[in-house]
Amino acid sequence: MSSTQATVTAYLAAQKKTTNKDLAAEWTLIEELYNEKLWNELTIKLVTFVRHESLQDESALLQLYQNFISTFETKINPYGLIQILEVVVDNISDKKEAIDFLEKMKDKVKICDEAVWYLQVMQGNLYLSNLNDLNATKKIIEELRDVLEEAGNVTPVHGKYYMLASQYYRRVGKHSEYYRCWAQQAFFLGLAALLGDGVYNIGELLAHPILESLQNTENEWLVELLKAFNTGDINKFNDMKKIWSKIPDLAAQEVKLRQKISLLCLMEMTFKRSAIERAISFADIANETKLPAKEVEFLIMKALALDLVRGEIDQVAGVVNMSWVQPRVLNRNQIAGMASTLDTWMGAITSMEKLMENRAAEILTN
Repeated sequence: MSSTQATVTAYLAAQKKTTNKDLAAEWTLIEELYNEKLWNELTIKLVTFVRHESLQDESALLQLYQNFISTFETKINPYGLIQILEVVVDNISDKKEAIDFLEKMKDKVKICDEAVWYLQVMQGNLYLSNLNDLNATKKIIEELRDVLEEAGNVTPVHGKYYMLASQYYRRVGKHSEYYRCWAQQAFFLGLAALLGDGVYNIGELLAHPILESLQNTENEWLVELLKAFNTGDINKFNDMKKIWSKIPDLAAQEVKLRQKISLLCLMEMTFKRSAIERAISFADIANETKLPAKEVEFLIMKALALDLVRGEIDQVAGVVNMSWVQPRVLNRNQIAGMASTLDTWMGAITSMEKLMENRAAEILTN
């Protein structure tokens, strides 16, 4: 056994001795993923595990990196590595050391541009928020500005960069630049919501005041597109194609976008129906989603698999009986629809109550 392997084995063995059974099970799983060299699965696990409350300590996180992560850091996704190390850096008390730590990581992740950009944004945040070094922050912002604008596609780093830039410009009093960055951040957040896997609660972003910065700009159409997705309005989506298709990222992912808005359309159809009208025919779904009839059942199965809705498919009758739809942030019209449904429900209860009162004497005498 090599010295590196011995270090890892000893470290993991010590961690598994914790009296917290759930935490011990987590360490056991991590050890299994490591031993089986399942680097992708291990990276995904560590991105969340590194935030565990038991590790939120500078010493614990540095030991995790030095005794474990550093032994395979060149084998995992560079962007995922930086996501993990972001938590480590946040807990380093000496922020100059934290910046030096990140600087040493650049060569290790240089094969991935996004990882390097992410690392630079993290350094910028440390310079601005912790060291109050405005010149160093400005240098990073200027270095990244042209690079990101010429990237050709939306990356996860864009939003982080514009957040850093907006904070810097607010600090130095450049209000026009601050507003521009705020609007850019809103734009990239909107694109991320549309293109992001597993993001179906569009109403949450629509309720955020950041979207107000898009008003009276060339990108204000994005708010209307987000509203169309939130309500599953495929007609509006199609009508706006001449606008959104000018954005390379959206045009390149048209199939993905159509699948997402079709799922949201199915959710909206389920939400609008009362509890006694949840049997939705395949024909109605095809009509609302503009999908060929043969693709409707696949759409329903996809929605069920993602736990966006719950119900049972009746292939013989050609219907799906819905029993639940995933909760979302609602707009005013959706809330009004829900209020109307509640009013109908309360009316039905009142009618039943009166019926029982009227028939009570008859029932008792019989």
